[in-house]
Amino acid sequence: MAKIGVQAMMLRESFAEVGAFETLRKVSAIGYNAVEISQIPMTPENVAELDRSRRELGMDIAALSVAVETPKGRPGDSLAEHFDKIVEEAKRLDSNLLRIGMLPFPAMKSIAAVVDFAKQANEYAERLQEHGLSLYYHNHHIEFAKFDGTYMLDIIAANSPAMGLEIDVHWVQRGGLDPVRTLQKYAGRTAMVHLKDYRIGQLPERAFGLLETGDIKGFMAEFKDVVQFAEVGEGNLDFASIIPAAQAAGAEYLLVEQDELYGRTVWDALQTSYDNLVALGHADLF
Repeated sequence: MAKIGVQAMMLRESFAEVGAFETLRKVSAIGYNAVEISQIPMTPENVAELDRSRRELGMDIAALSVAVETPKGRPGDSLAEHFDKIVEEAKRLDSNLLRIGMLPFPAMKSIAAVVDFAKQANEYAERLQEHGLSLYYHNHHIEFAKFDGTYMLDIIAANSPAMGLEIDVHWVQRGGLDPVRTLQKYAGRTAMVHLKDYRIGQLPERAFGLLETGDIKGFMAEFKDVVQFAEVGEGNLDFASIIPAAQAAGAEYLLVEQDELYGRTVWDALQTSYDNLVALGHADLF
């Protein structure tokens, strides 16, 4: 049975302020008992507190985030430079799933660059399998760009057979595809799914003030920003269909994530998503 958890990217400020254990204590108090680690420095202190959270709170460390190579100017562990460290920490935290959050920006420039990235990732996926670990790739909307009529995500998948997929349903929708059909397409290869809603918000009052002053450029910026991230159940995605499709596709974890909060606190947002998922009949998945 799939388990609903939280993507820790939402929690990075709390991790920095009060630490991993106290942050995950608050997550657990809402009702979530799994977390995917992303954008959290894997320092000895954080790893120790994650391990403590697992032991004392029963928090399932669903997956850890990795890069193939460390991007210039950005911190984080990479398979190229920290392979043994990554394996050791995954074993300590009883986390058998690793995920790549996005392909490097330079790899987006051509089909050859995409193929090179995918083949490199596949080599690491095969090495990780020797340690009992599995590697997955998380999509955004960019992976639904087409090269010679083929989606970038399909090019990645075809050239990395040892690597699975982590499907983000919001980014599928923003990429112009149907989340349910996409989950069906990649059934058997998808161990993790990001639950993130897609909302068309209302134009704020200030937008009409800009319009009245003749600031069309400013008005159009506000108009563009009505496409929003949303708490699960607060947008337009059909989660009554998406969650069964994710389960049927073989997902082990369904991870709540919201990239922008629009003035709300992360705790209010997580509570809203939790309440809506329970109302949909999924209390048994927490």
